[in-house]
Amino acid sequence: MNEMPAKLRARAVRKTAKRDEKKRQIAESAIGALKELGYANTSLRDIAERNDLSLGMLHYYFEDKTELIIHCVRLYKDQFVANLTDALERAEGRDQVIEAFAGGLATSIFDDEMTHRLWYDIRCQAMFDQSFRPVVAEIEEMLIGIVRMGFVKAGHPVPENVAMSYALLDGVFRYLMQGQIGTPARTRDELVTTFRGLLAGFL
Repeated sequence: MNEMPAKLRARAVRKTAKRDEKKRQIAESAIGALKELGYANTSLRDIAERNDLSLGMLHYYFEDKTELIIHCVRLYKDQFVANLTDALERAEGRDQVIEAFAGGLATSIFDDEMTHRLWYDIRCQAMFDQSFRPVVAEIEEMLIGIVRMGFVKAGHPVPENVAMSYALLDGVFRYLMQGQIGTPARTRDELVTTFRGLLAGFL
């Protein structure tokens, strides 16, 4: 069988890139609706209206609401992981690792609180809807990888069950994030101090 001509391959690549970019734009807009309304209260119609699309056109890019939500969750968690990875890569030694990790987590609570709420919403949904379980497992593996990287960069032996270290850190992160909804909210310095103390115990 003859290979696809170069011109046709280039056209297919451009078409795929254009489609992927449109999906990214829709997902970013959808995240805005989901952050405000939550998973259960957001319909495809809400998302279509925010993008000036018909429901039919929205279905051209995403088969259903589940596929769109999974795309959204991957999009923002990839960025969260990238930010923490970058901070840890630039840190040298245990003290810098603790400061970089604590600062990154605290900043994310301040800057991305509503988006993290969406993550925890979807993670809860995964207990009832198996469609979400693969992406939740995939993302949690990335987050466990960040914790593993923290141990390595700090020069500390990686625990055999590093997932439990992640679970403890995640529990504190969720608790502090939820606390920001009430009053009085903690300052960034207070959050950093809490994470610093927890990470010092780990590392």
